[in-house]
Parts: sequence; C-alpha cells; structure tokens
Amino acid sequence: MNFKSISFFLSLFCFPISFLAFINILYSSYFDYFLSIEAYFITLIMSLLLGLSLYFFGKQSSRNINFVEQIILIIFVYIVVGFLISLPFYLSNSQLTFVSAFFEAISGLTGTGFSVFNNIKYLDPTLILWRSSSQWIGGFYFLLFLILLFSSKAYNYKMTHLTFSGDSNFKSVDNIKDNIFKIFIFYGVLSILILTLLNISGVRLFNSLNLSMTLVSGGGFLPSNNLSKIISTNLQKTILIFSLILSMLNFYLIFNIFRKKVLIKEHKEDIYLLSFSFILILLIYFNSFEGLNVIISVLSSLANSGITLIKNDYNLSLYFLLLTIVGGSLISNTSGIKLTRLYILLKISSAEIIKLISPNSIVNKTIFSSEKKITDDYIKVSFLIFISFFISLFVLSSFLVLDNIGFERSFKLSILALTNTVNSEMYNLQNINFVNLLTSSKISLIIFMIIGKIELISVFLIFKKLLFKD
Repeated sequence: MNFKSISFFLSLFCFPISFLAFINILYSSYFDYFLSIEAYFITLIMSLLLGLSLYFFGKQSSRNINFVEQIILIIFVYIVVGFLISLPFYLSNSQLTFVSAFFEAISGLTGTGFSVFNNIKYLDPTLILWRSSSQWIGGFYFLLFLILLFSSKAYNYKMTHLTFSGDSNFKSVDNIKDNIFKIFIFYGVLSILILTLLNISGVRLFNSLNLSMTLVSGGGFLPSNNLSKIISTNLQKTILIFSLILSMLNFYLIFNIFRKKVLIKEHKEDIYLLSFSFILILLIYFNSFEGLNVIISVLSSLANSGITLIKNDYNLSLYFLLLTIVGGSLISNTSGIKLTRLYILLKISSAEIIKLISPNSIVNKTIFSSEKKITDDYIKVSFLIFISFFISLFVLSSFLVLDNIGFERSFKLSILALTNTVNSEMYNLQNINFVNLLTSSKISLIIFMIIGKIELISVFLIFKKLLFKD
C-alpha cells in the first residue's frame, strides 16, 4: 500500500479547512462573536499542522496511486477532514462529546443533515455558518471524487460514463489542477447564483448564505429550526424549487449552459429525471392542498436533501422515503441507487418478460434512447448496487433497533443515512434526538453515511485488496 502517496494527496484536502476556519475568524471578529473564536484558531492551526505534516511525509513519493488506494484516500479524507471540522463543535459551549461532534461533522461532509443540535436558534451564528460550510466543502470534494476518481474505466461502478461527462480531456490526469479549478469555479458560480436569487427574493443575507451552501451540496443543515421560518412567499418557494432541480441534475449541465452547447443529446438522463419528477408530482399534486410545497418535497427527496415545508403529512412519508432511494443524476451530489441504474434493471427485466412471451421479438437495449447500449457488465453492476444497498440497510437497521427507537424508525433512519438525506417532517422522523443515541448507534450511522457516498462495493474492493494481495 502506497501510504506516502496517499498522505500527500490527503494533505491537499486539509488546507481548505484552514481557509474555512480563517473565514470564520474574520466573521467572528467583524460581528463581535467571540464566544467560539478560539475554536476556529485551534482548527486553523491543527489543519495547517496536519496538512503540512502529511504533505512533507509524502512529498517525495510517487503521484500514481491505484484505484483501491484512491478509495482508501477518500475514506481517509472523510475521517481526517471530519475530525478537523468536528473541533469547533467539540470546543463550543454546547458540551458535546467528541463522538457527537464527529457525528455532526460527518453528517455535514456527506450532506446528510442529521444534527445533534435540537435548537438551532440558540447556536452561535459562527457555528451555524461552520455547519453549512462543512456541507459546501463536502459537496465540492464529492464532485472531485466523482469526476476525477470514480470515473475509472476499470472500476466504474458509479457508471458516470453513461451520462455526459464533459470533454475527453476534462477528466485527464495530465491537467488535474486545471480540472479542479474548473470544478471549483462552476460549483462556486452555482452557489453564488442560488445565494443571489434567495437574497433578491427577500431572504435575509445570513440565511441566504447558509441555505445556498445547503442547496448546492444537496445537504440538510438549515440556519433555522424550520424551513418555513426562512421560505414563505411563492417567489422564494419557486427559487427553492429551481435550486433543488439544479442540485439534482448533472453537474455538467451548468458547464454546458455556459459553453452554449447542445443539451438535449448530451443530457438525456436529466430529461428522463425531470420527466420522472413531473409524473411523481402530478400523482399527488391534485390530491393535496400543499401546492408548491408538494413540488419542493418531491424534488427535495430526489435530490437527497430532505428539507421540506410540509408539516406532519404522515400519509405521504413512505412515498417520499422511497424517492430518496432513487436519487438524482449519476454526476451530482445526490446518493441513492440512482435513476439510471434502476432504469437499466427495469428495462432488462421487462425485456426478459417480453422474450418469454414473444421469443422472436427484437428488444431495444439502448440507455435513454441514446447510442449507448446496455451490456452485461452494466446489468451486473446495477444489480450489485441494488443488492448491496439492501444489505447495508439490513445491517444498519439491526444496529439501530438495539437503541430502543423502534423498528419502523430504525428502518426509516437507515434509508435516510444510506441516501444522505435529513430526517425531516415529511418522513415523520423530525423528533429523533441524535445526541441521546447510544455511541454504537452514532458510530454505525457515521460509517454508513460514508458508505452512502462511496458505495458498499468500495469497501468490498478494499477487503479484496487486503485479503488477496497480488
């Protein structure tokens, strides 16, 4: 195992946390929020020292690491960066245990939104900003993982190549620095766009800033106890819908809009995803009195955000919960099984049924009516992802049910953890007190929130590498 190379790349993920800590120090100084400023100084120093130590340890190493080592790097990023982000939570006056602080940090990094804080309005504003920042940086890191690492042709179980993925040189290792800069620019532009629209609509600047970082990353942290205290007018709801759509669709969609390229041919997955969303909305829209709130909830579930304006509509909780399993585009911050994989499984299943009924019939095996064909490898990967999701669901539910929160709540919470979706009112899980969960439950949720991002197959590949060394 090339730990020195892993160390070098890991160091590069530590330095942005120093920048975030510095921003919070400036914010604390400017607005006289000195309650937690020492925590950000400690985080700044720790992230710099840790980053520099890892950098010099791996400086002279080879820059080439294989795919399994890349997966190990990603896991280390979540653990090490999660540790750095947990410091302000742990050192705050909230009196959290380290496990609870780390739980909050991983929940932010993975964009899940589970929180050990029950009353956000009593939190230091700098800590609220720190929570939102953890989502934003986690979303940025995950896009880097998707585009630069998980696009490996040898182990492409994320199947990102089935949808438009930029120019052929966009993912080239030779110009990796340029690619990271491009991803950062477009991710930043999308964040600023959402921030500007929210602020123009009348949302307070502080709330707009935090909410924009939540929406662009598909996260669930809010700067208030309830979304309805921030979003109230139809214009604000419309902007929220627009933001959720952007976070759900292919990241390259924004890239193509700026380049004025033809979108229909290159983004058929997005067209199918929007059509699917429209059908789902129609199924319940005319039977509900919630209006735009229904659209927000459907899109929020598909985008694996989970934020909602619906209150106590338990009749639809299972419906929205199932939507989180679907997820959004393959190249987005969403989790879940993903529509493309389900599309492949459903199309092949229907094709087999048609063959039984009419053996001589010709079956169309194209993906979203494009030039790409469904191969045996795609079917195997899609089926394996589907099975591994429910294996993870069974394992996590078994751990959580020991915490005396009930089977139903354990099952629902497991789905939300694996899809990195917040436990909001539309899933009837808003009253879970995470700070009071057993330490074993928190650790289990931490592990499976990370697995929800990297897929269980990643863990299998690591064990295969360790147990069956070449």
